[in-house]
Amino acid sequence: MSEEQERTEKDENQISEKAGPEKRSRMFGLKVVVLVAFASFAAALLGLALLTNIFERKQEARSPFFRVVELTDETYDPAVWGKNFPLQYDSYLRTVDQVRTRFGGSEAIHKTPSNADPRSIVAQSRLEEDPRLKTMWDGYAFAVDFREERGHAYMLDDQTFTERQMVAQQPGTCVNCHASAYGAYKRLGNGDIQAGFAALNKMPYSEARKEVTHPVACIDCHDSQTMALRVTRPAFMEGIRLVKASQGVENFDVNRDATRQEMRSYVCGQCHVEYYFKGPEKTLTYPWHKGMKVDNILAYYEEVKHKDWTHAQTGAEALKAQHPEFEMFNQGIHARAGVSCADCHMPYERQGAMKISSHHVRSPLLSINVSCQTCHKGTEDELRFRAETIQERTFNLRSIAMDALVQLINDITAVKKAGATDAELAAARDNQRKAQFYLDFVEAENSMGFHAPAEAVRILGESINFSRLGQVALREPAARYGVFAGRASP
Repeated sequence: MSEEQERTEKDENQISEKAGPEKRSRMFGLKVVVLVAFASFAAALLGLALLTNIFERKQEARSPFFRVVELTDETYDPAVWGKNFPLQYDSYLRTVDQVRTRFGGSEAIHKTPSNADPRSIVAQSRLEEDPRLKTMWDGYAFAVDFREERGHAYMLDDQTFTERQMVAQQPGTCVNCHASAYGAYKRLGNGDIQAGFAALNKMPYSEARKEVTHPVACIDCHDSQTMALRVTRPAFMEGIRLVKASQGVENFDVNRDATRQEMRSYVCGQCHVEYYFKGPEKTLTYPWHKGMKVDNILAYYEEVKHKDWTHAQTGAEALKAQHPEFEMFNQGIHARAGVSCADCHMPYERQGAMKISSHHVRSPLLSINVSCQTCHKGTEDELRFRAETIQERTFNLRSIAMDALVQLINDITAVKKAGATDAELAAARDNQRKAQFYLDFVEAENSMGFHAPAEAVRILGESINFSRLGQVALREPAARYGVFAGRASP
């Protein structure tokens, strides 16, 4: 190779060595540009997707329901309402669930259907769980059939086919709280629900049952045009007017004057209350004329000389408390703090952009995260422990009160059989009446003391005291007739 060729090759190598780093640098820069462009494009796509999602959610929030059908005050079928409110209707359908909590709820018990009772599933019998109830209610229909409560889906069938219907001629009044009654009111009253209410009460249950089709439904609690909560039960309208009057609020119209938060309890209080059938018309009446505490209600019953039945063994004119959840709730701390029934039993839940109230009405202990932890910051286990501790203490004291009442009933029965007169038994019977009603006020109330723990304990303590006072009142006649060898308890 000539000297000139060697120089040329050397120059070319030097140029190549210089060009390599420059080329690599240019390639690196190109890659960076491409990556930045790709990242920017991806970010733009993500941003666009986010903005689209936000826009869609805002549109959802602006349209909380789908106007598929027109609803009117004559749209009674909840399935039709469900076309416009599918999320709420879906949770409403889940009230068929049967889930047991420690002190409530109901397990499914299978039974053979019959012509008289076509149900294939029922709840467990409370009478079999605690036979003392039969003694307490002896002579009353509840001593024949009393079962755990089931969800709203079963409220009409369970009332229709209870064995209580076979031993007592129940009035149409029972339909008021066991069915969607608003439509029946309107039909029977030609548009006037007060007149329809009066007509329904007078009917025998078998006739009134033909006037209703569904368990409690949308129209019983919501205005069909505005969806605003409303009270449709005339008995509650009058009852709450009396309560407000006792508080200095005259002429209270619940649908005009109640706040929305109050209505979130009032629509439940239409049915979850103590009541009685007034007069030969069997008018459904909430006995709140003197107030809503058990003492006020008993005082009213004493004034009007009301009795639910005469006890088969003792002859006492007895009282049966029904399901006074609303009265007990109003004595508790949650009510005083402004919490409503729906806040705990129908908690808000998120469905996309919408916040809806769950219509899967059930124990808060089955949904602690949304029912309790929105206010209370303890763990689920801790909050369940607190609630069940209250319930366990109430249950144990309830059992003591039940023993005391059964002992009193046995004592009165023994002295009566020995020949004691009505005059000699009057004081003991009166104490039985009071002990029974106070005990039943907690027994029939479906929170096992949780709604108002201190009040529940006070009421049970009073019941125990009435039972013991009744036994004290028997000492003289017992000694006179040689019963119990001078003792007031067997």
